[in-house]
Amino acid sequence: MAAVDEIVFHQLLHWHHFYDRSTSGVALLSDGLLHTAELLALVAGLFLFADLRRRRALAPGHAWSGVFLGAGAFQVFDGIVDHKVLRVHQVRYGVDVTPYDWAWNTAGLLLLLAGSVLWVRARAAGARRPS
Repeated sequence: MAAVDEIVFHQLLHWHHFYDRSTSGVALLSDGLLHTAELLALVAGLFLFADLRRRRALAPGHAWSGVFLGAGAFQVFDGIVDHKVLRVHQVRYGVDVTPYDWAWNTAGLLLLLAGSVLWVRARAAGARRPS
């Protein structure tokens, strides 16, 4: 989700930077650091994913629930902590941010809900399988 946020909202739409409370140079640097961190996390996750597949230990239902739970947790954390508590940036500037905040946080909550449903289903499917 950090990659989607960085690519869509920071680079393509130019709505905000990760840290908007300083100069444009610092804002651009903060985007680069965020992009570096999310890329390292993505590569590490792909290595872990490949290892699970190699060992034939991958549980697809649990993996998909993790994708949605992680994306939703990032989105809600960003919307509440980064946007409102720390105020490092807003979704967009020069407009009433209320509908953007609602859309941002609602999207995160929907991702969390989808991940939770997938997790419950994956656990139930695992419980029904004979050992």
